[in-house]
Amino acid sequence: MDKKKFAFTKTNYILTAVGMAIIIIGLLLMTGPNCTSQVFETDIFSVRRIKVAPVVTLIGFITIIVAIAYKPKNELDENKE
Repeated sequence: MDKKKFAFTKTNYILTAVGMAIIIIGLLLMTGPNCTSQVFETDIFSVRRIKVAPVVTLIGFITIIVAIAYKPKNELDENKE
């Protein structure tokens, strides 16, 4: 029986799942208390919400792009023949 050719391998799916987990962690880092009309929360300007969380989320998106473009080396060798 022939082995079916799929666009993604198991590694691609694992990398995509890791990227999604990193994005979710980045979005969770952005959460925190919100401001009301009576109280102003200065936590909205914290380093975690302004700098760290967007960078973590960006790393997650880059990981997903790499996961989509990733092609195993043994598959590259088979295409040359």
